Amino acid sequence: MIFRTAATTAALAIVLAIVGAVTGPQWDPVPVTEHLEPATSDTTIGGQPPGGADPVGTFDVRETDVTIRLDGATVGGLLREPVGAGDDLPGVVFVHGAGTGLASEAFVDVATDLASAGVVTLVPDKRLDTYTTRHRDYEAMARDYARSVDLLRARPGVDPYRVGLYGESEGTWIVPVMAVEDPGIAFSVLVSAPVVPPRQQAAFAVDSYLRNTDVPHGVFRAIPRAVGMAIPGGGFEYADFDVEPFLERLTQPVLVVYGTDDPSMPVEQGARQVIDATGPASVVGGTDVTVRYYEGANHGIKVDDVLVPAFPRDVAAWVTSLPDSATAQPQVAGARPNQQYLAGPVPTPRWLGNGDVFVGLVLVAVGLLVLGPVVGLAGGLVRRLRRVAGRPGAPAGLAPGFRVPLAGLGVGAAATTVALVAYLVAVARLALDYEKDAWVVQGGWVGVRLVGLVTLVAAALLLNRAAEVRAARRAAAERADASVAVVAETRALRVARGVSTRVMLGCVVAGSAILLVILAYWGVYQLGI
Repeated sequence: MIFRTAATTAALAIVLAIVGAVTGPQWDPVPVTEHLEPATSDTTIGGQPPGGADPVGTFDVRETDVTIRLDGATVGGLLREPVGAGDDLPGVVFVHGAGTGLASEAFVDVATDLASAGVVTLVPDKRLDTYTTRHRDYEAMARDYARSVDLLRARPGVDPYRVGLYGESEGTWIVPVMAVEDPGIAFSVLVSAPVVPPRQQAAFAVDSYLRNTDVPHGVFRAIPRAVGMAIPGGGFEYADFDVEPFLERLTQPVLVVYGTDDPSMPVEQGARQVIDATGPASVVGGTDVTVRYYEGANHGIKVDDVLVPAFPRDVAAWVTSLPDSATAQPQVAGARPNQQYLAGPVPTPRWLGNGDVFVGLVLVAVGLLVLGPVVGLAGGLVRRLRRVAGRPGAPAGLAPGFRVPLAGLGVGAAATTVALVAYLVAVARLALDYEKDAWVVQGGWVGVRLVGLVTLVAAALLLNRAAEVRAARRAAAERADASVAVVAETRALRVARGVSTRVMLGCVVAGSAILLVILAYWGVYQLGI
C-alpha cells in the first residue's frame, strides 16, 4: 500500500514537472563577459574653462514658483536661480522618474546644488492626469516637458542656446525623445538610465534582486512567466517602449551617470548601449558621451540617503564647461561597475501568457473548490429532510476511503497556492529591502514544495482507491456463480452515488487539478531545487 502510494505520487510529480516545463519559458540570462573599465577612479570632469567651473555652493539660490501651461492641463514648477551669477547662464529642465511628482519634493538636493554652481534649474510637477500604472505615453510626456524647456529659455538671465535636460530612471526614456524632437536642446544628463525597454529592465531588476536574496534556482522560472505575461485587464503597452531609435538620432552631448550599488539598472550595458547608439561626434549624426560611476551609490546616486557630493560637482562642471567638457578625457571614469548578467528580451509564455486567461483559470478553480462542498452539504441536507419526511430516496455518498483523501486534495491544492503567494510576497519584501533571510527564502520554498507534495499524496490515495473500487466491481461482476444479491451489490458499488455527491466530487477534483497545473507552471513541482 505504501509503495503503491509512493509510486503514484512520484508519477504525478513527474507529470506535473513536465507540464510546468512545457507550459512556459525558462529563465537563462546571458552573463556579461566584457566589462566596462573606467580609466580612473577620479570622476572629476575635464575640459573646464580657464579658472575652472564655479564649485557647488558658490552662489546663493533664489527659489520661484512658476506655472507651466500644457495641452489640456496646468502644472506647477520650482525655478532655482543663482543669485549674482550674471547673465547667459546654462539651464536644466528636470524630467521625473517613476514615483516622483511634485517639484517641491523631487530633485531637491541636486537641483539646488546645480543652481549654487551657476546653473538655472527648473523642476516641473509631473503631469499625473495622463500618467497611470496601466497607461504611460513617453512621447506625449516629452511634449509636456517641452513646455518647461520653452519657459526656461524665456527666463531672463538664461542663455536659450544652453538649456539642456536632466532625466532620472524612467525619465531617461523621455529625455532622448525630447532631444530628438528639439535639436536646439543643448545637452542631456541621463542618471540611472535603464536604456533597454521597460519590460526588459523589470525582468533584469527582478533577477538582480532575487540573486541578492539567494532564492533557490527554481524561483527564477517565475520571472519570464510574470514579466512576459500580458497583464490582466490590458494596458501596459509602454512596457515595450524602445528608446534606442531616439538615442541613435541624438546629436547633443550626453552625460551618463550610475551608482555601482544600483541593482535595478544594467549599469554597464546601459552606458555601452548609449555610447554605441549615439556614435562619436566625429561621425555625421553622432555625439559625444561621458560616463561616470560613483562608488557605493544607489539608484538616486546616494549613499545612506545622502547625495554623493562629487555627483552634483561633476554634473555642474560638465554643464557649465560645455562644449569643451563633452570631449574631455577620460570618457569613462569612477568606480568599477559589476553587472553580472545582460538585460535582454523577455520570453513570452506559451500557454498562460494572457493574464486574463490566467486570472480566469484561478477564479474558476477557486469557484469549483467552493462550489463542490456547498453542493455536497446541500445534497446531504436534502437527503436528511427526505428521510424525516419518510421518503429516503436512492442511496448517496462517497465510497469508503474517499472522504479523507478528497478533502486532502482540495484543501492541499488551495493551501499550496496560498503558501506560494505568501512566499513570493515575503521574498519580494526581502528583495526590495536588499536583505537576506535563509529561513524565509530557502526554508519557505521547501515548505511550499512539501505542502505541494502532501497534496499529491492525497491525489495518489484518491486515484488508487478509485482503481480499487473499479477493480472490485469488475471482479464481482465477472464471477460466474454470483448470486442476484451479489450482482445487485456490485452494481451499487460506485465511487460516488447520488447527483449531488458526483457534482461535489467532480468540482473538487477539477478545481484541484487546475490549481495543480498552475502550481506546476510556477515551479512548485519542478525537478531539482
